Amino acid sequence: MAISWEDQGIILAVRRFGEHDAIITLLTENQGRHAGIVKGGSGKRARGLLQPGNLVKAWWRARLDEHLGTFTLEGLKSYAADAMSAADVLAGLSALCAMAEATLPEREPHAAVYRHTLHLLEHLSVPGWETHYVLWELALLRDMGYGLDLTVCAATGGTDDLAYVSPRTGRAVSRGAAQPYVPRLLALPAFLRDAGGEADGPDEISQGLALTGHFFEAHVFRPHRQEIPASRQRFAARFS
Repeated sequence: MAISWEDQGIILAVRRFGEHDAIITLLTENQGRHAGIVKGGSGKRARGLLQPGNLVKAWWRARLDEHLGTFTLEGLKSYAADAMSAADVLAGLSALCAMAEATLPEREPHAAVYRHTLHLLEHLSVPGWETHYVLWELALLRDMGYGLDLTVCAATGGTDDLAYVSPRTGRAVSRGAAQPYVPRLLALPAFLRDAGGEADGPDEISQGLALTGHFFEAHVFRPHRQEIPASRQRFAARFS
């Protein structure tokens, strides 16, 4: 007896499979990161639908749970088409999809990450979307068990003038307490210190991406002898 499920999902990656088909990876609301074959997915008719970042309704079916299985898809929202009009937005979308695919374990539900990802996609055309991207990476780290404490100074217990983050513990450090160790610390941009704030220009976005990037490297990629996805590196370089 075949097994199946139905869910909403965000396309993370599309790879050609044979002459006519494609293997796609979805970030689904209830099934987590899940791959499957789309019959005819390499044809022109499917090209507009099968773009990383698009939101789809998905039906998955396989004879056994451990099989790759096949997807039937229905388009819900074409976020990829919206991103095509601006190179920086397209770079952010590419980084988002690559990071989700590279970090999330397969077939393990991460409903909070799915909701944060959908929220970011909905804000890609809104001024200040770069702030949402950095917050998305922080949420992804937190969901994977590497949450940062950016609210209290690790040295004094105070909440004033937080300006740095320990690269070892992920805890904030105030400007005064950090003085002997500044070269070893990561900058804490103001928009991450002040809840609900927006980044004040590309320098703060660069600091935010350097902060999250350090912990992704230290806890997610380096232990597996991997590198941060190239599309994410290119996105960060745009703010350097």
